[in-house]
Amino acid sequence: MTGISGAAGVSGTKESGAVGTDASVIVVGAGPVGLVLTLDLARRGVAVRLLERAGEGFAGSRAKGIQPRTLEVLDDFGLAGAALAAGSAYPPMGLHVGPFTKTWRMHATAPDSAGTPYPEVLLLPQYATTALLREAVERLGVTIDFGARAVEVTQDEESCAVRLEDGRLLTARYVVGADGGSSTVRKAAGIAFEGTTDESDRMILVDGTVDGLSREHWHIWPRVRGRSVAACPLPGDGNRFQIMIRTRPGDTLGAPGGGELTEADLTALLRRRADRSLTLRDITWTSVFRPNVRLAERYRNGRLLLCGDAAHVHTPAGAQGLNTGVQDAHNLGWKLQQVLAGADDALLDSYEAERRPVAAQVLGRSTELYEGLRGTRPGKLTRGQDEHQLGISYFGGPLAPADAPRTATLRRGDRAPDALLPHPTAEATRLFDLYRGPHFTALAFGARAAVAAAASTTSPTSSASSALTAPDRPGRPSAGVPVHQHVVLPHTSPRTPREAALLDAYGITDDTVVLVRPDGYIGAIDPVGSAPDEPAF
Repeated sequence: MTGISGAAGVSGTKESGAVGTDASVIVVGAGPVGLVLTLDLARRGVAVRLLERAGEGFAGSRAKGIQPRTLEVLDDFGLAGAALAAGSAYPPMGLHVGPFTKTWRMHATAPDSAGTPYPEVLLLPQYATTALLREAVERLGVTIDFGARAVEVTQDEESCAVRLEDGRLLTARYVVGADGGSSTVRKAAGIAFEGTTDESDRMILVDGTVDGLSREHWHIWPRVRGRSVAACPLPGDGNRFQIMIRTRPGDTLGAPGGGELTEADLTALLRRRADRSLTLRDITWTSVFRPNVRLAERYRNGRLLLCGDAAHVHTPAGAQGLNTGVQDAHNLGWKLQQVLAGADDALLDSYEAERRPVAAQVLGRSTELYEGLRGTRPGKLTRGQDEHQLGISYFGGPLAPADAPRTATLRRGDRAPDALLPHPTAEATRLFDLYRGPHFTALAFGARAAVAAAASTTSPTSSASSALTAPDRPGRPSAGVPVHQHVVLPHTSPRTPREAALLDAYGITDDTVVLVRPDGYIGAIDPVGSAPDEPAF
């Protein structure tokens, strides 16, 4: 499956906006984060409107590292194959010191025990990620409102209103700000954005063609006083690179009032600090980055919510910012649908409770990695498994109490790993094939669990029973939200290596039903007792 198309990607009944509103949800900001949230809501049949203040899509390479966990998110939308086709593997790092070049591999590979079909970090420029998501959103009938600058956002007990610069007034049940570090939605919500910005440390970013430079390495030329230069080859035809030129206090180029970043000036700077034989041309994008490390005090004020850079901004080191924001959106989408379908509004509070601690941890790690860029030791420039974001867990949070049942390897709130199915079909060969889509997934392991599943419903795609949707059982679907049920193994004693691998991955030793949330995390673990009619679903 390479993408979402037409009604096949939409779950449930198409929901119109509440009476007197233009949409159920307005998303402000059409970067990767806003696009992922819009895509997730649209495939759920939620009436969503996407606003973008710029007149066209983003054209720069900026955030170019797609982590394994984010590739799993794209897999959920049926877009992982297209992303892999548009991107490439990261080239080895090449540190130039005089006539010598020291090479090493920057990114670690996820181990087999991680249970992911995407063990490598993907090099995919932000413009390509944005284009991929934009096409998927448009296939579901959502038109991005470019040139729509939000200037005022208000709310009351029933709805929100967004006033645009052109005078239009749009209303919705909820508004989500995915509008970057200077978020209009965050400011309207009165949420503090705590942290620091280092005005003395700047990095010039350039997308352009570099003649005379090999594409075999991500080149680094260390220089005294931190004025290093790096050039990363971008996927696609031609000798395109993302060039990073670090400046220091006293440098005029890239400084406020320093004038336009012209091709001639940038070529001269590249030759002076890197290699005199290089020629820079056909520049398509330039930007000046300042280390900006900030975290929103809250992710929600009433009907206003924050996602991505509107909630947290990071240094570019470690390829964490875009990835963390995309996973914010993946966490929020199903919860918004649940609330719009009648679940308690308090479910939205779990979004901040689950995602803000992740952002706080990522901020610390990305800052540490950025400081490592000042040195020339490969160890400081190497990225490990922590950056893959596969180990993120919501265990102990509001939807995953610490005293809930667990298996030998998994707890409620942990990421659900992938594994090959013991009995593959034409439609599904692995667990991720079962998870793909906007539904909850219930997996039955063992004969008693299979009986419980058969007794709970006669349709594998029906809504959950009252036991599953009880209000005192958080993290489970509300009425009307689909639950796909699968008997993945009718016994819990392995008979083949593939069965053993599956049972080991999920730590299954007794009859158990595992509920997987739409965002790929464990929503519940229900051991099934000796009585075959005990309700597991």
